Amino acid sequence: MTEILAPIAAEANILSAERVVGHPAWATLKDAVEAIRPWQSADGSIDLAAEGAPPGEIVRAEVDRVIAAVGELSPLVPHDAEYHAALAADLRRWADTGFGVPDFLDSLLAFQPAAHRADGLQHLVVFPMYTQNGNPDRNFEAVALRVVWPEWLSELERTRYDNPLFLGITFEDFTSGYDTNSAVLFPETIAVREAPERFTWGGIFCDREAARFRAVTEAAVATLGLELPADIQDMVGDQHRCEEAFVLWDMVHDRTHSHGDLPFDPFMIKQRQPFWMYGLEELRCDLTAFKEAVKLEADGVSQGRDVQYAVLFDRMFRFPLSGDRVRNYDGLGGQLLFAYLHKHDVVRWTDNTLHIDWQRAPQVTNQLCAEIEKLYRDGIDRPKLVHWFAAYDLVSTYLSPHPGSVWAKGPDALDLTQPPRKLVDDVLPDEFPLSMFYEALAKKLRGVIASTKGITATREQVAA
Repeated sequence: MTEILAPIAAEANILSAERVVGHPAWATLKDAVEAIRPWQSADGSIDLAAEGAPPGEIVRAEVDRVIAAVGELSPLVPHDAEYHAALAADLRRWADTGFGVPDFLDSLLAFQPAAHRADGLQHLVVFPMYTQNGNPDRNFEAVALRVVWPEWLSELERTRYDNPLFLGITFEDFTSGYDTNSAVLFPETIAVREAPERFTWGGIFCDREAARFRAVTEAAVATLGLELPADIQDMVGDQHRCEEAFVLWDMVHDRTHSHGDLPFDPFMIKQRQPFWMYGLEELRCDLTAFKEAVKLEADGVSQGRDVQYAVLFDRMFRFPLSGDRVRNYDGLGGQLLFAYLHKHDVVRWTDNTLHIDWQRAPQVTNQLCAEIEKLYRDGIDRPKLVHWFAAYDLVSTYLSPHPGSVWAKGPDALDLTQPPRKLVDDVLPDEFPLSMFYEALAKKLRGVIASTKGITATREQVAA
């Protein structure tokens, strides 16, 4: 009996623990971080000799306020104690050495949130970092968050989708760099002297993804006259269900980057490749999550059906219209999914209304996944440039290239005496422009998409 009650008691302690954001020191911490941020350069340093720069003692006083506030808050999150001690040391060293380019490797190595994943567990995080799809500069950020790790997800990770580095998380509160479109907390964004040999965690804010998905999907459904099945309509209206769908989708997506019949030179973010290669890789990972969700639904896992429609709607409605049109590889993946389903008669735009064949959608979506998987499987036998052209052929089968594209004219139009990485310069920023359908839809949805900046489950968007 004691063994059964122990985890129940532990969970009760987690959920009943005092909230970091409810403590007065949280407001102090945010205020100090927000004071430091405007003084920082893009690399995170502070040039005390620059015109208008504050005196060093003023900066030091704010750093001391950060250290003191973290010290007050740390007892609320005792599992972060080692990290917070290293954080204080890194902050002091940054101040003692004149506020140069920050090096927070020691505190990064001390922060190990994936080592103990428990549903509802709080973390208090402070780092100099950029926020992906948010602030490109390495400014200080303070984030209070909770882990999303329900028992059903833990069991799936243990038995089917091993991913020991993955963290589903939700926002409690945050500083300015997260009042953006960023929905991730990744260690590689943090300012360090050298990258560690391996990263041990990666977090994705499923509450922001779910809230954004709901806002954009509701607007798209209303604009396009799409009739949803009752259970999917219920899902879109339910923040908790959507969070569960996204945390499962993200867990499977994340592990897929290193699973499957990958070419010998698989997706790596620092490689120089045409942007459609990144688009296909991200889409492959999403469609793998979709394929697994179909299996999970058949096995009686209720979240499986929700993942399928989260993938379809987010990919078709939000991705193509988010961000600019310069090498927008996520947008490209969304365009490709819609075009593929349209050409296979799963989606139809008729009488100014969008219709979806709900029965055939899983089969045809899995069919696109199979085409991308075949591209990958065959890729190991191809030179890199040939593989890029094969990928281009797949995309251009369903999406029309820009009429001025050199790549669309084929290998004879390119200077093949150059190495492949130089030929990437011949790729147009918008190699596959939006269709007329998406150009019209953008006019209706861009305001809603823009309004979801900084959204969470508790921060309602206001459509522009």
